[in-house]
Amino acid sequence: MHTLKIPPRTGNMKLILGIESSCDETGIALYHVERGLLAHTLHSQIALHNEYGGVVPELASRDHVRYVLPLIRSALEKAGCTLKDIDAIAYTQGPGLSGALLVGASVACALAYALDVPAIGVHHLEGHLLSPLLSKPAPQFPFVALLVSGGHTQLMRVDGVGRYTLLGESVDDAAGEAFDKSAKLLGLDYPGGALLSKLAQDGTPGRFKLPRPMLHSGDLDFSFSGLKTAVLLAVQQNQNDEQTRADIAHAAEEAIVDVLVHKAVAALKQTGLEQLVVAGGVGANRLLRTRLSELVGKRGGKVFYPDLEFCTDNGAMIAFAGAMRLQLQPEQRDYRFNVKPRWDLQQLNYAD
Repeated sequence: MHTLKIPPRTGNMKLILGIESSCDETGIALYHVERGLLAHTLHSQIALHNEYGGVVPELASRDHVRYVLPLIRSALEKAGCTLKDIDAIAYTQGPGLSGALLVGASVACALAYALDVPAIGVHHLEGHLLSPLLSKPAPQFPFVALLVSGGHTQLMRVDGVGRYTLLGESVDDAAGEAFDKSAKLLGLDYPGGALLSKLAQDGTPGRFKLPRPMLHSGDLDFSFSGLKTAVLLAVQQNQNDEQTRADIAHAAEEAIVDVLVHKAVAALKQTGLEQLVVAGGVGANRLLRTRLSELVGKRGGKVFYPDLEFCTDNGAMIAFAGAMRLQLQPEQRDYRFNVKPRWDLQQLNYAD
């Protein structure tokens, strides 16, 4: 059984422990408000879920239980800190898998109670949204954010921490789901988004023409379910050889990226802003980064990305978001907790 010995508290460091457990990655980080990110550790469950072709919620929860305390110890050791140095604990409260969220929430609140420090529930997407602020150079408020994380594809206007306005979102499948589902149709392993992009590099441009749903809809919403269906038909109606699969992968990636780029640039035009932040797992896509940087740059704007290691789920973004919350809200030490598997980012109320 994993246990943590709780020492008496001394000193006045502004150190936040972040715990991320929303889905299939256990992320732990220590962020200091003056010294920045001190350490972060991550355990991925890709190997665990690969044989099932997707995340199995019960297995994900059990794996978080197995790794969360050892990872906390590892992060403390890397940072040269002890439990008594921790000033607050931030954890992912939602959205995500209920069981997985409960692991992080229960550990965070129990540990915060034992240490007599605040426990801060963080919105997972807010963590992604603010993650580019961990990099240098960092964007300045206000900016437009393209959130492309897992089952979420959204465009947000960000006027400050906790000040988010939804500009557009996916009405069905998200971009990440379109990548992963298309990859599965092509026979690629889970998670398939990165594998599809790799396969696409060997594809023949123009052989397959796939739809760009809602490209000219006149709004900033997205739809990718029709693209997934078009990929399915292309797979069924053509030979299943390696070159054909690469050509379909190339067409699928081009279609997804075209839509994301078009809508993101349209959001900048609509808001009159010049800074674009791209956050979430799909933000690591090389083609997306190249196209966005090129087009936004031509307009005189600039695109900001988190470091590649912070594109996927991680504890650093949760610790950082918790630190930002502490600057805006008085410390609260109510250790009752609930998780929010479904949670609209605009429902955040920093006055609570």
